[in-house]
Amino acid sequence: MARVIAIANQKGGVGKTTTAVNLAASLAVAERRTLLIDGDPQGNATSGVGVERGSFERTTYDILLGEADIRSTRMREVQFRHLDVLPATPDLAGAEVELVDAPEREHRMRRAVNAVRDDYDFILIDCPPSLGLITLNMLAAADALLIPLQCEYYALEGLSQLLNTVHLIQHGVNPTLGIAGVLLTMYDARLNLSRQVATDAREYFGSQVFETVVPRNVRLAEAPSFGKPIVLYDVQSIGAQAYMAIADELIAREKDAAKGIDRPSAPDDGEAAVTLGTEAST
Repeated sequence: MARVIAIANQKGGVGKTTTAVNLAASLAVAERRTLLIDGDPQGNATSGVGVERGSFERTTYDILLGEADIRSTRMREVQFRHLDVLPATPDLAGAEVELVDAPEREHRMRRAVNAVRDDYDFILIDCPPSLGLITLNMLAAADALLIPLQCEYYALEGLSQLLNTVHLIQHGVNPTLGIAGVLLTMYDARLNLSRQVATDAREYFGSQVFETVVPRNVRLAEAPSFGKPIVLYDVQSIGAQAYMAIADELIAREKDAAKGIDRPSAPDDGEAAVTLGTEAST
């Protein structure tokens, strides 16, 4: 049965879609049956794996409105034998309005995902950088949340708000939602600021922070314009090596969880502030 992981952060530009695309591809390379759900109306995860707009008729929008199911909508073996994709287009933004008066509006994606859990080892959901009905649906469907954290000051400032959101979801639509991990992105070892943010994140989240960090890498930034995950665009790049290592870490974490080996949780106080320990400079 699949582990359903939502990749989300209310702050934009933190490497959320980059992580969704490249982690899904890396899991597929590791021969884990993987479904990538594009839950963002921008549709960047869809184009990032090379799915051309106009090559599909049904999307995540149809799933949320109950007009299709995932098995009839997903695109099979997209660039990798073990990678399926549920595409999205800007039409998905309309679901925010159309779901307002719908019955059980927060649980539609959960029902759809539960129907295909046995088909996969991992289901990754790329969420929008906002808290609306679309994001609520995605978080309601997930077992856990993976948080990309950009190694910059403003990203740390937004963590308290994100944790408050997690607690609201846990007390409302999905009591079992956990944290799959915190992933440090856009890390530049030359900058004191990056190092300080990484230190503060590890102090706050402990072992929930992935050991592997995603470095700033030009090849990672170039890959989406070619419609390829980084492991296809430049497998020798440090970005590709990082995401393959992260996939290995995630697989190991899931094995530990299956054996009952727990990792320390983040503080329960959703209002706890995450602050920069010292003023860093380059």
